[in-house]
Amino acid sequence: MNFEFTEEQLMIQQTAREFAESEIAPTAVERDKIAEFPYEIVKKLGELGFMGMMVSPQYDGAGLDTVSYVLAMIEISKVDASVGVIMSVNNSLVCYGLEKWGSDYIKETYLKPLAKGEKLGAFALSEPEAGSDATKQHTTAYKEGDSWVINGMKNWITNGLNADYHLVVTQSDKDKGHHGITTFLVEKGTPGFGHGVKEDKLGIRSSDTCSLTFENCKVPEKNIVWEVGKGFNFAMNTLNGGRIGIAAQACGIAEGALDASKKYAKVRKAFGTEIANLQAIQFKLADMAVKVEAAKLLTLEAAALKDAGKKYVKEAAMAKLYASKVAVECALESIQIHGGYGYVREYLVERFLRDAKITEIYEGTSEIQRVVIARELLKD
Repeated sequence: MNFEFTEEQLMIQQTAREFAESEIAPTAVERDKIAEFPYEIVKKLGELGFMGMMVSPQYDGAGLDTVSYVLAMIEISKVDASVGVIMSVNNSLVCYGLEKWGSDYIKETYLKPLAKGEKLGAFALSEPEAGSDATKQHTTAYKEGDSWVINGMKNWITNGLNADYHLVVTQSDKDKGHHGITTFLVEKGTPGFGHGVKEDKLGIRSSDTCSLTFENCKVPEKNIVWEVGKGFNFAMNTLNGGRIGIAAQACGIAEGALDASKKYAKVRKAFGTEIANLQAIQFKLADMAVKVEAAKLLTLEAAALKDAGKKYVKEAAMAKLYASKVAVECALESIQIHGGYGYVREYLVERFLRDAKITEIYEGTSEIQRVVIARELLKD
């Protein structure tokens, strides 16, 4: 395996790092406090090509590889995981799925503005009674002429309030179970399509999360993604790639916690010296560094396999499982290293912990990742 990044990949990494420090960091704390969506930042990410990184230039994307995407996601998430997840959803769950399984009409009409960052996407799978068990869809769709009528509710939808286009997974034929699930692209403003109040969350507060409602919401048949009955396949295949994005987000949070800890340890004094000279602190930093590096390597391996057109389901699940665990552990250690200062907002590190926890939950809980990994292992 080649561990050297290309010049292009290093350029993307550096661009993301500089953008995060100059454009995202100055407002991250305040946006977290008041749960404000980063409208201008998302617009600028689109102008950089970071909202459709892996989309072909044919559809106005940046035409980059998954490794470049991971490197950019890590740099963005080190500074603000809220911006990271907005970027991840649009890239991994929306653009990727539309380019791979969307019709020519959908690609021309919807993928192009999404890839350019002119429009924002959301992925609506979870429901009040369908979280980890995605086969139990209660949102229904039935055909009426040349349209389909959707009724139901979706929960925990990232970008739900601000997205222009929503990929909505529905039960279109109950008798066929998960073979009767169909995905539709629903535009914001479609009659019968609404949303609940924004969730008041523990972390990633600058990204918006809400429920979506559908009451006799009529969608044209040409807005079916893939084909009727392929909605479950679409969702599961799309989530495989999405796990790489969330793993990268978790790596960014963990590395941000490590960086903050190193910086603090070099200036904080105790027992007549900087605490960086104390073995107790050195061991914590060493353990954090090993975990961060291991999580990044797992994530980059999954990305490299995806780029090579090889199977990456197990590797993506491993990366997501481990990186999310490391994000929480490194955030906790960062607070411990900072002592009492780590527990208050002033020193910022408490946000790492609040942001880290969700990476063990969304786009497949840690328990679901273990199911996926075990299933793949037992196929051999």
